[in-house]
Amino acid sequence: MSQVDHLVIAASTLADGVAWCESTLGITPGPGGQHPLMGTHNRLFSIATAQYPTAYLEIIAIQSGAACARIQGENRWFDLDNEAVQLNLKHNGPQLLHFVASTPHAAPAVAALANLDIDRGELIAASRMTAHGLLSWQITVRADGQRLMNGTLPTLIEWGDVHPTQHMAASGVTLQSLTASRPDFDQLRAAYAALNLQGVVVLQGQANLSATLQTSRGLVTLQSCGL
Repeated sequence: MSQVDHLVIAASTLADGVAWCESTLGITPGPGGQHPLMGTHNRLFSIATAQYPTAYLEIIAIQSGAACARIQGENRWFDLDNEAVQLNLKHNGPQLLHFVASTPHAAPAVAALANLDIDRGELIAASRMTAHGLLSWQITVRADGQRLMNGTLPTLIEWGDVHPTQHMAASGVTLQSLTASRPDFDQLRAAYAALNLQGVVVLQGQANLSATLQTSRGLVTLQSCGL
C-alpha cells in the first residue's frame, strides 16, 4: 500500500516560500535542510491527521550558490529546472507543484508502473543531516526531472529507519483532502490502483492537484492549476 507522504510547495527562493506560508497558512514553517545531490533546500511542517498519519508539507527551492551533484545533463527533482515552472514561481509566487507517496517497497511499485508503460524514474539514494541524525531515503527521480501528468502522478519514496514526522510537533495545520484531476483520468486512476494509493480522489477534468488544509484561519485550498 502507498499513502500520501508529503505535499511539495515550490518557491523561487526559500525566503519567498516562508513568507508565503506565513501569509497563506498563518504559521512559520519548521526547519528543514539541504540536499547536496540536488542543490536544493527546504522547510517542513506536519499536516498529519488520522487519514494522513505521516503527512507533512515541504517548501522547497533551488539553493542559490549550491552545486548540484547530479550527473551532467540530469535535472533536479520535481521539475525545478523547468524554465516554465521557474517563471511561474517568479511571477506568481510559491505554488503547490506535486506530492510524494511513501511505500514500504519502492522497487515493486516502480515495476508496477512500468507495466503500465509509465517510467516513474530510477530509484536513487538520498540523505541529509538533521539535528536528530542522518535522514535517509530512496526516491524516484527521472533523468529529465519530470513529475509526469502535471504533477498528479506522485514521486515515490521509501524511507529508511526514521521518518521526518517522528520529530515534528503538531503545526496547527492539517491535511483534509487531496484531489487529482486530468482529462485522461483513466490512466491516472490505473496508476493509482497499481500503487494501491490511498487518500487521493481522482476526477476527470482539467489537470490540477488540489489540497484542502485546515488552518487557524479556516479552510485553505491550494491548487497546482495544471502547472
